[in-house]
Amino acid sequence: MLLSHHARLRELWRIAAMYRLDTHLPLEEAPQLQPLARLIRTHHAAWGKKHQPNAIKYALEDMGTLFLKLGQLLSTRRDLVPPEIIEQLVQLQDKVKPFDAEIAIAQIQDNKNGLGQSIQTLFARFDIKPLAAASIAQVHTAALHDGREVVVKVVRPDIRTTIVADFELLRELANWASARIEAARAVHIIDIVEDYRQVMLNELDLTLEADNTTQMRNNFLGSALMYVPEVYDAAKNVMVMERIQGVPISQVEVFDQLGYDRATLAKKGLTIFFTQVFRDNFFHADMHPGNVFVETPPVQTLHAGMAAVDLGHEPRYIGLDCAIMGTLSKDDQLIVARMLLAVMNDNFTAMVDVVSRAGWIPPNTDKHALMRDMKRTVGPMLKKSINDIDFAGVLMQILDIARRHHMSIPPQLMLLLKTLVHVEGLGRDLYPDLDIWSLAKPILSSWIKEQLDPMRNLQQLRQQLPEMLLSTTDIPKLLDQGLQSLASQGARQDSQLREIQQIRADMLNDRRRDWLALAGFAVSIAIAIQVGWFAPIFYLLAILVVIWRILA
Repeated sequence: MLLSHHARLRELWRIAAMYRLDTHLPLEEAPQLQPLARLIRTHHAAWGKKHQPNAIKYALEDMGTLFLKLGQLLSTRRDLVPPEIIEQLVQLQDKVKPFDAEIAIAQIQDNKNGLGQSIQTLFARFDIKPLAAASIAQVHTAALHDGREVVVKVVRPDIRTTIVADFELLRELANWASARIEAARAVHIIDIVEDYRQVMLNELDLTLEADNTTQMRNNFLGSALMYVPEVYDAAKNVMVMERIQGVPISQVEVFDQLGYDRATLAKKGLTIFFTQVFRDNFFHADMHPGNVFVETPPVQTLHAGMAAVDLGHEPRYIGLDCAIMGTLSKDDQLIVARMLLAVMNDNFTAMVDVVSRAGWIPPNTDKHALMRDMKRTVGPMLKKSINDIDFAGVLMQILDIARRHHMSIPPQLMLLLKTLVHVEGLGRDLYPDLDIWSLAKPILSSWIKEQLDPMRNLQQLRQQLPEMLLSTTDIPKLLDQGLQSLASQGARQDSQLREIQQIRADMLNDRRRDWLALAGFAVSIAIAIQVGWFAPIFYLLAILVVIWRILA
């Protein structure tokens, strides 16, 4: 296994050298990257090669799915990544190198993991050229025999092997970091890697994505916020779903051409996020711009100077790629909501109390110091628009505070934090002046009041009452089992008591023998000293007393 990890690291080194990634590193702004740049240049694959355009995009494609995902996450962070690199990363959202259409058709027709029928039987038309290609799968357009326009999503071939190998390497790195870095232990980095490994493997099974899509569609049926396309058919490697008309959220110039209100769109996006997290407890956890679309009118070309159009309603978001979805326990939902609300109310004492009651900090933690650190770090965010908030930077500071105060952050919340980084990046591009706090506060307040409403809790109790009453039929059986268990425990305790009494009696007998042996030995030695010629007899007697005690 160690050899395979070394081989993978050598492969990543070779790819970085082949594309001369050292020429794309911001060495002047970050001189600490100089050793990495020198390492890349020492590989023979870099010899004789110069700076290459789009090298970062191509390198991440060759490195594999995990690195594509990292590039997609960074593509939303214009505040952290230089514009020339952003231009390359944006292409990773839906312009990854496609695989051969014949392989896609073979996957679709496969009897085991595909739909098990010929392309001609399944579709009236199947377009060979992919509509889009992403890190996990690529999409082809097609038409059903009844005329409905669809998209056909097909998983990339042999992708599972690469993902499994990369996660083996990540697990080793996580173990190394957890053993040496307190911050890594604070965020449960090993658990995060394991959880994300399962998330990624689940993403390869399109039947799970189909189920997620259907659930989210049902959550937003008739909603003015978001529309989720209908899934028509699915297998492990293939999914067929309704084709929609829309553009990625990153194409803000199109919204201006269509006369859309970007501020309204930004508010809708944030409302959707909080609705998914708190109302539905089922949130999209991979919200890079390639997965977030907005409705557009049914036209083929959007051009400058286009007049505003009327869809018959306010444009909605379109939910796509529901492979990675997150959920929280009811307790964690309440904890997160109360923490956020306490922060929005500038009440960091309450926030620390919530964290303490949740068991996230040790009992001996200096709560006043923790409150002071959180207020100093998070407090200034409350007076800023989304464009002025460095969420990723603040998040790193919060993790540092967690490390210093030995705070334990549950792994399931890290997926939510990843989603927040995506959401903030999207909001920053769409409408930089968005005041996320004034929008989020009433949503959270309403949800918390609803959860704590006595009438709602009474109604839930009433709904659960039949099940509770049915469970009472098990009481006689449980009582009988309890009595039998008590009787069994009583018998075991009586047996243990008798054993203890026997051990005590044996110890008392041993102590008496010790005293007898000691007295006999002392008397024999004393007589031997006094009797002269008969002394050997008494010395022998003393020795026999010792032997008797040893063998007794």
